Amino acid sequence: MYKKQFEIRWSDVDANGHLANSAYTNFMSHARMSFFSNRGFSMPEIQKYNVGPVVFYEHMYYFKESFIGAPITVTIEVSGLSDDGMLFMFEHNFYNDKGDNLAYCEMQGAWIDLKSRKLTSLPKELMSLAQKFPKSKNFKVLTKADTRKYGVRPKPMEI
Repeated sequence: MYKKQFEIRWSDVDANGHLANSAYTNFMSHARMSFFSNRGFSMPEIQKYNVGPVVFYEHMYYFKESFIGAPITVTIEVSGLSDDGMLFMFEHNFYNDKGDNLAYCEMQGAWIDLKSRKLTSLPKELMSLAQKFPKSKNFKVLTKADTRKYGVRPKPMEI
């Protein structure tokens, strides 16, 4: 399990005075990039292969409030990876300094080729690193069907 600690700043709270949902998203994004970098997927390294991560969805579940000045820990475990490394899924948990679980998030994403702007598998060098990611108890091998498990599809705007 990967852990990243933060302190809730003034800019992280909303009108209710508690941690804003957008701040949860920012903390997760920062933690993921730190996780990737810590495991050989730094920005300069992945740019050598012309790939970048994209988010498909983040499903948040909130349990307890947290307030300005409070320390917060974001954890990351990999709960899915496709055989070619193209697709990935993370479980994030948020904890206060007492160990109370504040929120949980399931996030799914993929790698894109930065020139073609299309989904791509990981190069073998990065795939060997990805196979060493810490895995959750719920880990599964992802397939394309997992990207549509909620049945949500784009629809044109009605005029």
